[in-house]
Amino acid sequence: MQTLRFNTTTKAIGVTNSDGELIFSYGNIPTVKVLEGYYEVMQKDETEKSFPILRLPIANTNMVIER
Repeated sequence: MQTLRFNTTTKAIGVTNSDGELIFSYGNIPTVKVLEGYYEVMQKDETEKSFPILRLPIANTNMVIER
């Protein structure tokens, strides 16, 4: 099991594995979409265009939304 932490104030995410080790960390994240069977992490580029950078299976991922 892994944990996705999305901070809506800083617009950053961190993904940790079951041992608590950080395996992914990204900034400039406007949203995390909940889609059919997975979470899709969107990131904005320098032109403010959003694009997906990471997909995580819902079945293996806890998501925590923080302010």
